[in-house]
Amino acid sequence: MTTSAINNNHEKQHADTLIHARWIITVDGSKAILEDHSLAVVNGQIAAILPTSEAKIQWSADNTQTLSDHALIPGFINTHGHAAMSLFRGMSDDLPIMEWLNDHIWPAEGQFVNEDFVHDGTRLAMAEMIRGGTTTFSDNYFYPDAAGHAALEGGMRCQLVFPVLDFPTNWAKDAANYIYKGLEVVDLFRNQDSILVGFGPHAPYSVSDGPIKEIITLSEQLDVNVQMHIHESALEVSEAVEKTGMRPLRRLADLGFLSPRLQCTHMTQLNEAEIQLIAQNGCSVLHCPESNLKLASGFSPIARLQQAGINVAIGTDGCASNNDLDMLGETRTASLLAKAVGQDATALSAWGALEAATINGARAMGIENQTGSLEVGKQADIAAIAMNELENLPVYNPVSQLIYTANRNQFTHVWVNGKVLMEDRHLTTLDEAWLKQRAGEWQKRISASRQG
Repeated sequence: MTTSAINNNHEKQHADTLIHARWIITVDGSKAILEDHSLAVVNGQIAAILPTSEAKIQWSADNTQTLSDHALIPGFINTHGHAAMSLFRGMSDDLPIMEWLNDHIWPAEGQFVNEDFVHDGTRLAMAEMIRGGTTTFSDNYFYPDAAGHAALEGGMRCQLVFPVLDFPTNWAKDAANYIYKGLEVVDLFRNQDSILVGFGPHAPYSVSDGPIKEIITLSEQLDVNVQMHIHESALEVSEAVEKTGMRPLRRLADLGFLSPRLQCTHMTQLNEAEIQLIAQNGCSVLHCPESNLKLASGFSPIARLQQAGINVAIGTDGCASNNDLDMLGETRTASLLAKAVGQDATALSAWGALEAATINGARAMGIENQTGSLEVGKQADIAAIAMNELENLPVYNPVSQLIYTANRNQFTHVWVNGKVLMEDRHLTTLDEAWLKQRAGEWQKRISASRQG
């Protein structure tokens, strides 16, 4: 448990924000649920966590929030997504993954994706994520500079992993051009503490050996993360075996691609040797269960991954394949699916699921010393969720009720770096009316093109 030091001279300490809550769920490894506790924020950091009775004596604040029916949790960390694809939400549903990609998504991207699309789509995605208690997101998409500027405007913490592909898109013409442009984005946001930039080679089937080797060298030199869609579907694996004689993960391992910097997305097709290979190399797995279910991609063996000591985090994927950015719903699905796939009711417990959605995501990104749990000295990335709805009652264990009964519309307040991004369900950094207007304009343009 983390508390403030006793103030021996009885002078009140001053906070920018003081939050009195029914529960504080720190996710600091102790599985502590602190009842009737308060949290003080000073200069964007958590300065104290202590009983509310003591906080009222020891602390004053510029802004005090009394949330008597709420739980405070670390803000969710959405480790994998394509934020701007919110503008493609529901456009091409109920299709196999490669038909969905080749015949619908990639052609639409070729026609519509530009800086304005990414800026508007990212802001729409951030509004949804903030309203669902997410404070950090990872974005793997074109025009990452536009996404980064949108993140700064909206106040969210983010990881930008710029795409690398062998073939041309609106953003770049070949792998070398993607890498060149991506390195410019690394430089652009180098001094922004809230933004990480790394490599996002799309998938083993879309990136050849040469660019992968270059990414290995550059990621080591720059000490930045790498994220890739790997073993997303059985078709991907079988085609790789037919083409190269190797499963994709084996090829990547032989190239020296596996490392603690690597964030492996999806991983639905794994054998025991591959699980051990991931564990031995310290890679993280980013689990996107609802996208995998919707595209019939398969099931990631989460219970086995965790038994092997692999860091498993949660991502929503993009709205074109989910169709939402609801981290609470995603986390519940992850927990229930892990139990069914592993045939073990104890797999990915409520606590384990909450950790996967918070601190494990921070570990995957290498920012666990900054965020992912509520601890003194960490950045104040906090989400407050009301736990007094009829559907939540009675509350014997707030963590169980959070994961198994709550929904994202119960989040009322969100802070990042101590700055309030949502207060009483109202966004403070993003204009909801403008977002609705822009989404409608894009929908008309895209629908007209598809009808034509």
